[in-house]
Amino acid sequence: MFYLDLFSALDRHRVDYLLIGGLAVSLHGVERATMDVDITVAMTQDNLAHLIETARELKLTPVLPVPLESLNDLQLLRHWHAERNLEAFALRTPDLAGVTLDVLLFPPVEFSGMAQRATVFNVAGTPIRVVAIDDLIALKQAVGRPIDLSDIEHLQRIKQP
Repeated sequence: MFYLDLFSALDRHRVDYLLIGGLAVSLHGVERATMDVDITVAMTQDNLAHLIETARELKLTPVLPVPLESLNDLQLLRHWHAERNLEAFALRTPDLAGVTLDVLLFPPVEFSGMAQRATVFNVAGTPIRVVAIDDLIALKQAVGRPIDLSDIEHLQRIKQP
């Protein structure tokens, strides 16, 4: 199964990542249908190299017409983020039509703090590092789409005792 294979490969290649987005909402206990996997990663050369290794193993390719190795060029990613408003670097799998791994490049919440507050869910023996509810709410507030606002409402209800 693609999703477990992905998280297993991220773990095996020692990618410093956090699951964000709809799948994270689901793991926190809110029923939410989504096919995409949204993550954010520590933006270091070594970590991005590990992410590229993971992508190669899973045969993931960029949705944009750029080489996979662009993902390891921090200066280029910063330029695309600033000049072209590129928020996420999307990778697609050849096995499932319409399923992408979206890598949020420069989140509005500091990665290191989110990593300290993250929760690890064990799914079928595979560890999945998931952003904490408060950080997930902050990320969703920054985007503010109707689905994000709905997710925020549900996540706030889960937080209440």
